[in-house]
Parts: sequence; structure tokens; C-alpha cells
Amino acid sequence: MNNIPKVKVGIVAVSRDCFPESLSVNRRKALVAAYEGKYGKDDIYECPVCIVESEIHMVQALEDIKAAGCNALCVYLGNFGPEISETLLAKHFDGPKMFVAAAEESQNDLIQGRGDAYCGMLNASYNLKLRNVGAYIPEYPVGDADDLADMIHGFLPIARAIIGLSDLKIISFGPRPLNFLACNAPIKQLYNLGVEIEENSELDLFEAFNKHEGDERIPEVVADMEKELGAGNKKPEILAKLAQYELTLLDWVEAHKGYRKYVAIAGKCWPAFQTQFGFVPCYVNSRLTGRGIPVSCEVDIYGCLSEFIGTCISEDAVTLLDINNSVPKDMYKESIEGKFDYKHTDTFMGFHCGNTCSKKLSSHEMKYQMIMARSLPIEVTNGTLEGDIIPGDITFYRLQSTADCKLRAYVAQGEVLPVATRSFGAIGVFAIKEMGRFYRHVLIEKNYPHHGAVAFGHYGKELFEVFKYLGVPVEDLNYNQPASLPYPTENPFA
Repeated sequence: MNNIPKVKVGIVAVSRDCFPESLSVNRRKALVAAYEGKYGKDDIYECPVCIVESEIHMVQALEDIKAAGCNALCVYLGNFGPEISETLLAKHFDGPKMFVAAAEESQNDLIQGRGDAYCGMLNASYNLKLRNVGAYIPEYPVGDADDLADMIHGFLPIARAIIGLSDLKIISFGPRPLNFLACNAPIKQLYNLGVEIEENSELDLFEAFNKHEGDERIPEVVADMEKELGAGNKKPEILAKLAQYELTLLDWVEAHKGYRKYVAIAGKCWPAFQTQFGFVPCYVNSRLTGRGIPVSCEVDIYGCLSEFIGTCISEDAVTLLDINNSVPKDMYKESIEGKFDYKHTDTFMGFHCGNTCSKKLSSHEMKYQMIMARSLPIEVTNGTLEGDIIPGDITFYRLQSTADCKLRAYVAQGEVLPVATRSFGAIGVFAIKEMGRFYRHVLIEKNYPHHGAVAFGHYGKELFEVFKYLGVPVEDLNYNQPASLPYPTENPFA
């Protein structure tokens, strides 16, 4: 995937001048050695020019890590640390930053060898708040070299998402379809997040598509589609048009991303798309998303923003699904009850027409879009990639701007069950603990749209930290709470 950033963390050790500098020097060296032993050298850079004790040292360290190409920062309190200089370093560094602190090393060295970084972290956090500087601080940010190496490695996916957003352009085509007010997208919060957006008419896209008719690259793309689809190539007659559309989008991205490095697309797919283009774009959306260029359906701008965040965190394809339908009771009784530790209300089906990457489907076939074909000729609804989603761990999540331009987010971990859906589209039987309560007291109560992003794995920890870093208020950062923890709006007598 070349549409997400590569992170290089500059590790800068700091020291309070009344503590032995050697504590920070030696502990930094031990930390770097531990990291390289576990994870290699590619992701980190050890700032060698100085231990930061003063503002002058801060400037020297800042210049050094910038020259080394670092786009993320780890401030390492090898001892108590200089609260002003270390927070100024974070303030003036343009990128995601984290703070960690050294644990004491031995009961036999608690006089000259005691660093008091446990205490210094408190002052660091206080000074960060005084200066309005955001930083990632792990759940327990104090540890030995091995502990802190793991914390820095855990910071990488968080940093990738923050860096990615700072250089992201969302390209959208057309207004949202009629009766899709739920995907309303106030763009002010995009700018607040550092994201650019280019909103285009679907007529502009149609013009560009027509200009790609006869493009000499079409046969090569068709051959690649045929290879991917294999036995699932049930609509070979539509592949040339889909290839033409794929090239249109890729060329548009190259011509329009401007000064931004990363791109995500919020695409139009109905109601006029089928009759004018002559197909549905679902399969092309799935292919681009599989390459790390998320494409959301129905011009869902915050959906594609959410997908991009998940792509950066997981370094893998994601998808966007409707939180769509309940699992029938007879299916639950036959295939889930007694076999998996979920109540009926913990289950639901996640569905979309055919936008999920082929490698995330148990099997796949190119088909027509059944819902649209109820009112249109089948031949203009070809282009979906259908199949049951592969069983395994997932994270359902979304970052959203409300109608009054406030950021809100949710995260819920669960799994796709190995249960045949007996339905159509790209679809899976999902199970999330306490989903019924989460559905009522978060998704409905907080007015979320029906689209949710899906990452394939458990990434709740990283997503939660990214949303906090982005400034989502704690009261608007929700998750599926256990039964023992009621929601504020939950009726205790129900």
C-alpha cells in the first residue's frame, strides 16, 4: 500500500539539570537497543546531538530529528526531565508525539541511580496542557527498556493515522443521493483535522469517464480483473467499462491530489449513475480499497475518512458496510446459539452491495445489484462483487461530524461468525458483545448514520487513541459498554 505514510520516530531523551545526565544517556541507549532487538532499526532514530536540559538543547534536538527525516517524536524522560524544554520540543515539532518515562532499575541503585521520571511525567502532562499541546501518553507510560520499546512500537499505527490525516485529500463526486441525509457531511471539521476536500460534480466524473473510452490501458486492467475474479467472473461483458472507470478514478487522483500525499474517495453510485455509466461501481471501489485507496459508497465523506484511518492503523484493506439487518431467530437457533458465546441481540448483519475487497470475502462472484435491479434493467446494474465476508476478528467504528459540526466517534470490537448468510451482496454475520444496547444507546441515541467502517482485526485500542488525539470529547467517544456499566440514557428499570 503506497497510500499511507511510513513512520520514523525520533527518540529524544531529556534530563533535569539537577539529576545525573548519565541516567538519560544510558537509559536511552538501552531503550534503542531493546527496540532494535525486537523490531529492527527502520522505524526509529536515536537523537545523538544532546540530552535536552535547556531551551537551546531543545532547538538542537528539534533540528536534528527534522534533518533525519523524523515525522513522529518520542520524548523520553530518562529522569525527572525539564518540564519547560521538553514540552516546548513537543510544541514545535510538527507531527504526532508521545511521552514515556523511565522506570527505576534496581532496589540496589535508589540513591544516585534514582531518576524520578514517574514524578516528572506528571509535570510534563501538566505543562502540555498549559501550552495546549496534544500528545499520546500510553495507559501506563513508565517502564524499563523492553516495556518502552513495546510502547513506541504501539505508537506507530496511531502516528500513521495522524500523519496520514495531515496530508489527506478527500475527493468526492456528486451530492449524496436523495433521502440520504444521514450521510450529511459538514466539512468544517475536516479542515479542523487538517484534511482537504475536493467536491466535484458527478457530471465532471462522467465527462472524464467518456474521455477514457478506448484507453489503451483497458485490456491490461481487464486481464487483471479476470485474474482476480477467477471462477467468479460471471459478468465478463462489463469488465471493459469497469476498467475504464478504474482508470478514470486513478488518473483523476493523480491530476487532482495537488500538494497532498494521500487520497480517499467518496463516490456516487446511484440513482443516475447506473443509467448513465451503464454499470455500478462497487467492484472498482473494492479494488481501489484493496490497494489502500478507500472508496466510500453514496458520497459518504466521513465514511471514507473513517476507512482511511483504519487503513493507516491496520496497514490492510478495510470496508464500509451498512449496519443492516437483524439475524433471523431461526438462523440464530440453528447456527449460533450454544456454539458461540453471544446473545441473539449481540448479532446483526453487515452488508453493502459489493464494495468489499475480494481478499476479505470467503468466495466472490461478479453479479448485478439486486436492489437497484428491482426498478432498473439488470444490464445497467452489473458490477457488484458478492460473497460472504471471511470469519474472524473485526473492529466496527466511525468518526463523524454532527450537523452542528462537533466530532463524535464510536469503536466496537467483535467478529464475523463462520455462519452462511444465505443473502446477497458483500455481507457477513457480525457479533459484538452487548450490540443491542450499543445499537440503542450509542448508534441511535447519538444519531449515527447506518454506515460503519470495518477493520479486519482488533484495533480498538489504536482507534480509541487516535480519536482522543484528534480531540473527540470523552463523552462523545463511545464503545460497547459491558452489561455492568449502564449508558447514561439506559432505563435502569427496563
